[in-house]
Amino acid sequence: MKSEAILAPPAERRERKKLPPVKAGSSRLNRRAKGTAESFLWGGGVIVLLLALWEAAAAAGWINPMFSSSPSLIAKTGWELVQDGSLWIHIRASGQIFIIGYLMAAGVGIPAGILMGWFKKLRLAFGPLVAAFYTTPRIALMPLFIIWFGLGLGSKLALVFLSAVFPLIINMQTAMSNLDKDLTRVAVAYGANRRQVFFTIALPQSVPFLVTGLRLATGRALLGVVGAEVFGGAEGLGYLIQYAGATFQTDKVFVCVIVIAAAGIVMDRALNRINQHFDRWRGNEE
Repeated sequence: MKSEAILAPPAERRERKKLPPVKAGSSRLNRRAKGTAESFLWGGGVIVLLLALWEAAAAAGWINPMFSSSPSLIAKTGWELVQDGSLWIHIRASGQIFIIGYLMAAGVGIPAGILMGWFKKLRLAFGPLVAAFYTTPRIALMPLFIIWFGLGLGSKLALVFLSAVFPLIINMQTAMSNLDKDLTRVAVAYGANRRQVFFTIALPQSVPFLVTGLRLATGRALLGVVGAEVFGGAEGLGYLIQYAGATFQTDKVFVCVIVIAAAGIVMDRALNRINQHFDRWRGNEE
């Protein structure tokens, strides 16, 4: 290499000296921005195309307005609900149930999953029970919750809690019971005790499982909110969906569905960003 640099013409050597160093961080940011733009263009383009086809079909009379609506009518109805303040009342009612139930599920599910994954006897004792509840459709228990807790907040929180807690338990249990055996063996060989292995190896390795569990729990909790309000509610997005569907107001149904979907997408993207942050911290980002 040195001889090639000496034999190179002076002009070429000067050009080589002028080349700026390539920064890994800037290239990584460029790849991420390019991927985000490409995803937005493709995903947004497909959505715009489908909305345009839907609007054209409604304008041509191919869709019965009693059983469906159109994007323009949905947007108009949504704006009217925002202006009269009724949409915010229902969003606030559903948001209260979601936040309390979701936090309860996280507060119980994360420690329970960690304990079941770390202690084998707990996993053997409670594993079948968790599997049974996880596979049981929670909405089928709503009549029992209404009998036990009434039509108020308690029955709704019970359904949201049970809908969200089991994905967290199962994901954290899987994280704790599937640690890197080589890494654990090396730590023990260097004198690490069980407590040190737990805090320095088990917990950091469980972060991706935790974020995945939270993302799954978000969707399950939203389903629980809607199901609880459909069964026994006087306000909330689920109640509005049930009432609007019964009176053939499909535009209001679509407004509520869009609001719920938007909330789920925002929370999912936020949790995914948190996971990417920890990926960089662990050095797993490409």
